Amino acid sequence: MLDIRRLHMLKTVAARGSITAAAQSLALSAGAVSQQLSALRHDVGVDLLRPDGRTVALTEAGRVLLEHADRILAAVEEAESALAAVKGAVGAAATLAALPSTVARIVAPALTALGAHHPQLTVTCLVTDQAQLRELTLGTVDVVLGQRYQHLPDTAPRGIEVSPLLDDPLVVVTAAGRADERPVALRELATHSLAVPPPTTDCGQAILHACHQAGFAPTTRYITADIAAQLALARAGLATALVPRTAIDPATPGIRTAPIEDRPIMRLLFAATRRTETGNPTTTAVIAALRTAARQGRATHLPPAAPPTSLGNTPGKGLL
Repeated sequence: MLDIRRLHMLKTVAARGSITAAAQSLALSAGAVSQQLSALRHDVGVDLLRPDGRTVALTEAGRVLLEHADRILAAVEEAESALAAVKGAVGAAATLAALPSTVARIVAPALTALGAHHPQLTVTCLVTDQAQLRELTLGTVDVVLGQRYQHLPDTAPRGIEVSPLLDDPLVVVTAAGRADERPVALRELATHSLAVPPPTTDCGQAILHACHQAGFAPTTRYITADIAAQLALARAGLATALVPRTAIDPATPGIRTAPIEDRPIMRLLFAATRRTETGNPTTTAVIAALRTAARQGRATHLPPAAPPTSLGNTPGKGLL
């Protein structure tokens, strides 16, 4: 009889690339993971892992077993969701992964509402810039509040269900008094010194893509993924920043924001969970709270944005 916990460990080792990394994510010792994998190898009677430089890789038998393990673990998840639906009650714990730029306007209001409506539910929130959809597939988190920029492919890992939350345009941020709040044509920024995220990030790529489409190469004087740093540089008059609208507190002093009128740069915020046939009341409650907070955040006063790019029937899927 195959042990489900050992199958999950095999899946985690395959994803992390080493027993040590897998043990860290599982909050276990490397020795404990090795012991359980040795027991799994004894159960099946064949090697499942092989050394691969400083990492480990699956053997052919390991790959075959992992394919079945994915289906077995998905079936267990389905059974748990079905039982939770029968009980009809929101559970006691959930883990949410979210981007730093979504905390103030979406995550914090959502968690406050959840605490009021479901006081028995404790939500652990992992705030990180790193891609978390893989963590979702590994079961490390239950809900991901992620983003996709409109120029990126609309794809998501197998077994992940994505629900659109908000079309969030980037706005032009300058020092107060340096510009009016009229909509700005993107090509006007050709003469500006910009504070932008690194080109290796999705946002940085989106800005470069839009500027090239507008016919110019941007002058990127300051490169940082820290939105607070971008706003500080804009407030000081040292640079113009392009920042997602929901990442800016409307009461932030010393800055002025304006929408892009001709070539809007849009990030699509979404909530992702593991796909099951039966909805889980706990993750459903978390996503509902995120959706309400996103809707209320959109209504908060900021300069009008360019018309949003709708996701339609193809939700904003993709790596963060």
